[in-house]
Amino acid sequence: MKFFIDTANLEQIKEAQDMGILDGVTTNPSLMAKEGITGTDNILKHYVDICKIVDGDVSAEVISTDFDGMVREGEALAELHDQIVIKLPMIKDGIKACKYFSDRGIKTNVTLVFSPGQALLAAKAGATYVSPFIGRLDDISTDGLNLIAEIRHIYDNYAFDTQILAASVRHTMHVIDCAKLGANVMTGPLSSIVGLLKHPLTDIGLEKFLADYKKGN
Repeated sequence: MKFFIDTANLEQIKEAQDMGILDGVTTNPSLMAKEGITGTDNILKHYVDICKIVDGDVSAEVISTDFDGMVREGEALAELHDQIVIKLPMIKDGIKACKYFSDRGIKTNVTLVFSPGQALLAAKAGATYVSPFIGRLDDISTDGLNLIAEIRHIYDNYAFDTQILAASVRHTMHVIDCAKLGANVMTGPLSSIVGLLKHPLTDIGLEKFLADYKKGN
């Protein structure tokens, strides 16, 4: 399972990268705004700065909602760095743009996916990644993890190459459950990754080992 971090915060990206387990980054306009990154030139520079930190794919989202606009933005983003993945919305023109980019060997991430049918269309269009938002489904009392299971079943039926990128991951158990269900990638906050380190018995055991060492030294 690949670990992506969902942020535009360079310090958090560096921290995850330093752990040696980071495979990529996902961002969106909301995350950019949260870090105070505004203006086209600043946003484009920030994507490049992220690519300089990580070795893997970096999803950069288009703002346009029409085909021509998405193609224009996506091509500009793809030229920034070879790690850039074009993030496209799950709408009709988004699927058209996905097909356009996939036919040209440019990686894509179809985002805002909330149903198996949407995920099927993304795979048919050749998406590199499909991003089901499990946390947002949980927010409306719908089982987000069930969506991961349904997409996994469909993709396995037809041997689609599209990778399931579990998005809107909120906590550590989301990560574990997505791994059990066969998601190819998870993307979430740094806390959801660091949380995997924690177990009270680890802390107790380490404390005892250190105490015993001190007794004999």
